[in-house]
Amino acid sequence: MPILEVNNLEVRFPMREGELIAIRDISFSIDRGERLGIVGESGAGKSVAAFAILRLVGRPGYISGGQILFEGNDLASLSPEQLRQFRGNQITMIFQDPMMTLNPVLTIGTQMIECLQTHKGMRRREARELAVEKLRSVAIPSPEARINQYPHELSGGMRQRVVIAIALLTDPEIIIADEPTTALDVTIQAEIMELLLELCEKHQVALILITHDLGVVSEITQRAIVMYAGRIVEEGPTRSIIEQARHPYTQGLINALPERTRPGQRLNQIPGSMPTLMQIPPGCAFHPRCEHVTDVCRTQVPDYTRFDHSRVACHWVAVQEQTSV
Repeated sequence: MPILEVNNLEVRFPMREGELIAIRDISFSIDRGERLGIVGESGAGKSVAAFAILRLVGRPGYISGGQILFEGNDLASLSPEQLRQFRGNQITMIFQDPMMTLNPVLTIGTQMIECLQTHKGMRRREARELAVEKLRSVAIPSPEARINQYPHELSGGMRQRVVIAIALLTDPEIIIADEPTTALDVTIQAEIMELLLELCEKHQVALILITHDLGVVSEITQRAIVMYAGRIVEEGPTRSIIEQARHPYTQGLINALPERTRPGQRLNQIPGSMPTLMQIPPGCAFHPRCEHVTDVCRTQVPDYTRFDHSRVACHWVAVQEQTSV
């Protein structure tokens, strides 16, 4: 049974010109201990989907439809007091910039201890001991000394390790990581992702990884979702998507990887750019950039074509599948 189910989720932002739909009919699930990647270009709706799960969509945005079921509890309908039992406790989040998570005027120890006192009701001494243990588990040297330091006294990689330690403090069931290595050097990125993978496997924590990097998705996740203009366009086992991508957008993302071109050649790219929320075209939102576009693509939103363990929202794929049958 899935630990988290998202059913027909929709998020809107009221504007003077009318309401903009940022997330359209998003549905997916994740099992206990599973690692799911959500990938797409900037503006695809990845982060909004992640924030919606924890009811962190900033005003005037709001969840306008759907369910977010965590162990049978609909997070979308809970009061703030009820939501606090789950958010930051059983479901935690790692943000792109660790300084968005860490308070610059409080020591690392103070922030970790307050978290444990709030969610677990621990005494200060007990909470401090656990905080030191968690810092040690994320390979921070001299955790007894680091716990007394302020965020600005640590490097970017160290700060992100602290954020991961905080995410693990409450023994969560799910960690949502929103591009957790974007602000880090390449070598540090690899270390952080390897650490996150190791900890999730060790503690059987489910991971939702938000990223634009298909290379990271292929190494870390077991299942992947590809988003475009606020909608899921392809979903399935990560290995299947990487090796046999069906949607033209997914194919374009894979072909744009540096390893897909020879040294000295220009990188492949998808023509055009992601539409803004105010200018999402009718029909299939990807059709202005698609080499397989037909008249039906310009007028009708594609339904999902289902395969063994995958689904794809594409008229061209649907025709190909019917032809092969």
